[in-house]
Amino acid sequence: MTQEFSFRLIATDGKARRGEISMPRGTVRTPAFMPVGTGGTVKAMYMDQVRDLGSDIILGNTYHLMLRPGAERVARLGGLHEFARWPYPILTDSGGFQVMSLSKLRKLTEKGVTFRSHIDGVPYEMTPERSIEIQGLLDSDIQMQLDECIALPAKESDVERAMELSLRWAERCKAAFGTQQGKAMFGIVQGGDVALLRERSAQVLSGLDLKGYAVGGLAVGEPQPVMLDMLDVTCPQLPGDKPRYLMGVGTPDDILKSVARGIDMFDCVMPTRAGRHGLAYTRRGKINLRNARHAEDHRPLDEESDCPASRDYSRAYLHHLVKSQESLGAMLLTWNNLAYYQRLMADIRGAVEAGTFGERAALITEGWARGDIPTL
Repeated sequence: MTQEFSFRLIATDGKARRGEISMPRGTVRTPAFMPVGTGGTVKAMYMDQVRDLGSDIILGNTYHLMLRPGAERVARLGGLHEFARWPYPILTDSGGFQVMSLSKLRKLTEKGVTFRSHIDGVPYEMTPERSIEIQGLLDSDIQMQLDECIALPAKESDVERAMELSLRWAERCKAAFGTQQGKAMFGIVQGGDVALLRERSAQVLSGLDLKGYAVGGLAVGEPQPVMLDMLDVTCPQLPGDKPRYLMGVGTPDDILKSVARGIDMFDCVMPTRAGRHGLAYTRRGKINLRNARHAEDHRPLDEESDCPASRDYSRAYLHHLVKSQESLGAMLLTWNNLAYYQRLMADIRGAVEAGTFGERAALITEGWARGDIPTL
């Protein structure tokens, strides 16, 4: 096991990349999907299940963990890995997105942002230095810079101001992070839907020689073609020998199209949130278990899956659990969804390595287009 953070490319197929991130706590196979463990838990899942599905890394959230139970408490209890019983790599986001979207009465300055907790109204201050300090207390392996993420659409002047502020904060985060052995700090490209701003952000961040780079501020209200256009202009500006992470994305279709543009890492609450609301992801597309048509359907979600939740429970039973608001329904559907996402990522990695990514992506998309086959 390496004692340093490193990234190596194993294969490319067009712009799609197959690689590996090596860290003291483990290796992350890329392209990778990171299940979201917002408050130290991947909702409705045991951590050993998450690992068994093929997850090499999970995501924790600085904002939520600093509010409850508190970063200093997590540190006293051995850090987030021990606290959550996940001894493998963890990426923590900076908390900036949640500060902007959830907190009450926030005030933004050059120094940082002051805000009130969405839980109890207690005031807090988040600066670039404090964000890195909290992530250090959590003992995460990949730490994200504090940035300002604004919703789209927005005025270009507002987008530019937020992008420039995020660049200055990236420099402060790098200084605060220092040289932590075996760990990494990633910068975050901002610039909204303005190509020139995205290019400038990527170029300046590349000059900081960070260990990885994220693309932020997308999937925040803009149509998918706009997101893909921004990836088309951003990815070529980022170093080819560093991992690229598209934050908060997304749907299986988003992932396929983003991998085709050179993205290596993804996270999204979608598979776990959908599972808690009765929606299953399968190789035939999405299945809404709330629909009455499933009430007497004896078929499983996917008879060919190696995941018990997908293979061993009838749609009729899952429909019953969802309609009855039984906890087991959320657990089984979340299990199914994360299994599907990790199978998709393994499929993508194999296709890139074999040089067949384009053909494989087309077959996957055709499977979704056929929909939920009424008879087998």
